[in-house]
Amino acid sequence: MAITDVATFIGSFPFRPVAEATPDGLLRHMDRLGIDRAWVGSLPSILHQDPAPANGGLYDATRPHRDRLLPVPTVNPEQAKWQDDVNRALEAGAPAVRVYPGYQGIAEVGPQMRVVIVTAAAAGLPVILTVRFEDVRQRHPIDVAPEPTAAGVRTLVRLDEQVRLLVSHADRAFIEETHFGLTAAEQQRLLWDIAWVWGPPEDHLAHLVRSVGAKRFAFGTGLPLRLGEAAFVRLELAGVARDVRQQILERNVDDWRVRAPREEGGNSVL
Repeated sequence: MAITDVATFIGSFPFRPVAEATPDGLLRHMDRLGIDRAWVGSLPSILHQDPAPANGGLYDATRPHRDRLLPVPTVNPEQAKWQDDVNRALEAGAPAVRVYPGYQGIAEVGPQMRVVIVTAAAAGLPVILTVRFEDVRQRHPIDVAPEPTAAGVRTLVRLDEQVRLLVSHADRAFIEETHFGLTAAEQQRLLWDIAWVWGPPEDHLAHLVRSVGAKRFAFGTGLPLRLGEAAFVRLELAGVARDVRQQILERNVDDWRVRAPREEGGNSVL
């Protein structure tokens, strides 16, 4: 098995300089930390009205390293040809797609968001929602995009039994408010990364592993916006058994991505 980081990015961040936000820079971080593969998003695409050019840059940049860097493109359902971005993701073998309703100016449970979630589900693609990139105290004054809400996530995961959501950079309060308002079946289709879950002295990660369950968590660092070491340290200090640690680092994301039988053979959305 291989350690998978589901929360990494390349490209220029709109609000501040970010060091080593290139494929080579990301790979250096991964080699140093022992991360085998990463799901990689495009930072520029966050604010692009049409993310297709940024997605193209992401595909080109990761292509020489596709054994380790898996592109996760952005889809903006406000664009007339957004289905093309979903189809391109399928063709490129992307493990998921990203949607940023707050930055894209769409209602988090409005008709546009609902259709992109259901369309991705029909194509066999999970959708990644990012709660935040930075602490609110560090955000640029013009970075005022609203964060997703727990109620919104619950609504989206209930749209269709094939919907799978990975919620990135959520804290303990967000995770608990969402998880405990879902049925057991709905909970199974929702995955969280640990990029924003605190360790000691609050011990939020250890608490969530006990209460929510280890299988609901995947490994995510937030590289290069955040220090990759922090996620490893939090997991180590959570005091979980070795097999649980390996489950979060290696197995959960692949188990969660396994499709139901009727989904096999994922087709174009057009």
